[in-house]
Amino acid sequence: MATQTDVMTRPRHVALALLALALGGFAIGTTEFVTMGLLPDVAAGIDEDIPTTGHIISSYALGVVVGAPLIVSLAARMPKRALLLWLLAGLALGNALTAVASGYVPVLLARFVAGLPHGAYFGVASLVAASLVPAGRRGRAISMVMMGLSVATVVGVPASTWLGQALSWRAAYALVVVIAVAAAALVVAFVPVVPGDPRATILSELFALREPAVIAAFLTGVVGFGGVFAMYSYIAPIVTDEVGLASGVIPLFLLVFGFGSVTGTWAAGRLADWDNVRQVVGGLVATVVVLVLFHQFVELVAVALLGVFLIGALGSIIAVGLQIRLMTAAGDAQMLGAALNHASLNIANGLGAWLGGLVIAAGHGYAAPALVGVALAAAGLVVFLLGLRWAPVRRLPQ
Repeated sequence: MATQTDVMTRPRHVALALLALALGGFAIGTTEFVTMGLLPDVAAGIDEDIPTTGHIISSYALGVVVGAPLIVSLAARMPKRALLLWLLAGLALGNALTAVASGYVPVLLARFVAGLPHGAYFGVASLVAASLVPAGRRGRAISMVMMGLSVATVVGVPASTWLGQALSWRAAYALVVVIAVAAAALVVAFVPVVPGDPRATILSELFALREPAVIAAFLTGVVGFGGVFAMYSYIAPIVTDEVGLASGVIPLFLLVFGFGSVTGTWAAGRLADWDNVRQVVGGLVATVVVLVLFHQFVELVAVALLGVFLIGALGSIIAVGLQIRLMTAAGDAQMLGAALNHASLNIANGLGAWLGGLVIAAGHGYAAPALVGVALAAAGLVVFLLGLRWAPVRRLPQ
């Protein structure tokens, strides 16, 4: 596999290659998270209520879940740079369709298409990034790819939210098309040609799904990370209805979440190279504590801001930790393992948004999803701890 052997052609500047890969992650992060900030605007534009419109978040997540294992398994033999370019083209197409779609069902379908390349892109990009650095720094290299997603929450999402509020929510998705095209240009310029695996078959890739450690890490992401999305999916109405601030303040909260995400991603690579297991366990425990306090004191602006920052940081720590654990547990199918992480996180995305919408629709208020998040994060912790009995792997293969 490319992550375990030297790549024949290395870029003169590894940092530029990682930057190119991260920009693709930036485009994905922008399109994934901007929907949360523009949810009321999209709902008004397609003439639906907020809980129903929240299902377009679930539709994107479903696209990730379907696309991640399917694309990676079918394209395992394809040269990695070419595959990255096809995935970025798919991302641009899905967002272009979103920008021109009219009505609830067309938007729902367009978001599904936009989600298809998500997990596969991060799977391929993580594998390429790990191949560019020594074994002891692979956690940090992978976190740099994920950093693109985190930086999107600081720059891309607030900017797109502002653009969507100032012009139209459709403009936000059109912007993602431009970013995806720019990322493709940088990939061509700076990412080396990494050959596909000639030994790979669909069955050999999918056999990784039988590994108990893969199953445990996957389920941890599905359940545990749902705790983050249960709250964050409804950040816009939380700010206006629970904290009591104007809608114009929503981008500030998204920016704070983004700074937390960047901070968490920076720390996550170092934590992963130190102790991947403690990284995930600590992240889930802290998420439970923060969400309890967030629910209890959400009306206090300072507490709400701090809670959003911490949830952003902890979400990144958990996500990077699970990405590396899945790559480790998947053995030779590391690209599939990395892609599966994003499938699991987007099932969590849909699960958290759905359960959060249910408690809101039941009349418990927009702060109630935080308690749903507590239950999900705690359940994810239990799943992960039980999984340690199956395969206590702590580091990437050397």
